[in-house]
This record gives sequence, C-alpha cells and structure tokens, in this order.
Amino acid sequence: MNKRLAIGVGAGLVFIAVSIFLVFSTTKGAHLELKGSILKVRTGELDENSSAALLDVRLENPSNILFVVREVTVNLEKNDGSVVDGIMVPRMNVKNMLLYNKFLGAQYNDILTIKDKVPAHQTIDRMIAVTFPVPGKDLDSAKAIHLNIEDLDGAMFSVAHPVR
Repeated sequence: MNKRLAIGVGAGLVFIAVSIFLVFSTTKGAHLELKGSILKVRTGELDENSSAALLDVRLENPSNILFVVREVTVNLEKNDGSVVDGIMVPRMNVKNMLLYNKFLGAQYNDILTIKDKVPAHQTIDRMIAVTFPVPGKDLDSAKAIHLNIEDLDGAMFSVAHPVR
C-alpha cells in the first residue's frame, strides 16, 4: 500500500510541476515590455540660453503584444542633481532645425512620435529631437539624459545615457 501511495504522490507532483512549467512558458510573451538603448547623443548650443540634443535610439519589443507610443519625455540630469525637462521638437520642425544647425549632423532615422508602433518581436531605430532651456556648456557637462516612453496601456520604458 505504501508503494502505491508513493507512486501516486510522485506522479501527482510531476504532473503539477509540468503544469506550472507550461503555464509560465506559454505566457512569457503576454507581458508588454520594451527594451532598448540610446545609441548616440548629439548635442549643440542653439543660443546662449538653450541647446539641443538628438538621440538615436534602438527599441526592441520582445513580447507578443504591439507597443504603441503614447508619450515620450526626455529629462536632463545636471551635475548638481537638478533635473531639467526637455521640450520635444515636432517631426515637421526637425528638418529645419537640422538645416539651420549643421553641427547637429544629419537625420539617419525616422522621428519617434506619438502613435508610433513597435511590432511584437521587432526592433526599430528612431531619432528623438529635444531642446533644453540650458546653455550648451551645461548640457555637455550634465550627468545623463533620461528617456521615458509610455505605451497606450500604461507600460513604461525608461533608459538613461551619459551625455558625453
């Protein structure tokens, strides 16, 4: 009788373990997340009180769900620890900004905007243009630039990158 009981309990434990494994492995892609990095930051002074930054970013969606951009924010962390909010440059103004500020370089990727999509299991490269109400020397000596991208459903992606 003890042998039958041990075999039954063992088979039950194996069944439960296999069930738990299958539940976790089949729902792995059901959690929306965005991975990525800031590949390059290009900066320049626009005038004595403002500067601009171009961020070339690579975004990867490893989940099974479409990521749709709801909001993009960029913040500058200065050396003294204070944070300055960036002002996003609209897609239609980026071409003129680059035309009149050649030191920022060329546009290599499309601009990341609201309602842009990162398909499931895909990687995209985008550019973000932002201005800061700080002189160029303060931007170049800052600790980091923080990029935050929010999905329509509330999922948030954040990454920081040193300015230089």
